[in-house]
Amino acid sequence: MQIDDKLLTKLEKLSALKIADEKRQELEEQLSQIVNFVEKLDELKLDDIEAMTSTTNGGTLLRNDESKKSDVTDTISKHAPNSQDGFFIVPKIIE
Repeated sequence: MQIDDKLLTKLEKLSALKIADEKRQELEEQLSQIVNFVEKLDELKLDDIEAMTSTTNGGTLLRNDESKKSDVTDTISKHAPNSQDGFFIVPKIIE
């Protein structure tokens, strides 16, 4: 399918975009290349091929969800100007 000036004008109106006159020819060529590529993809016979959801056989390997003790909150609270029970204490800004 070839994108011509008439079709580009229609696309311009539908998309509510303004295409500069000096860019129209270049954009027509680029859109034509995209449409031609999609048409080639459409020719592929993919009826017998299962959709791929992962690049690894057997799916994505998952790790066990295990909780671990961490002292990150203690370390951060030590460096905070004012904290209590692992929370920051900040000045009240809303009355």
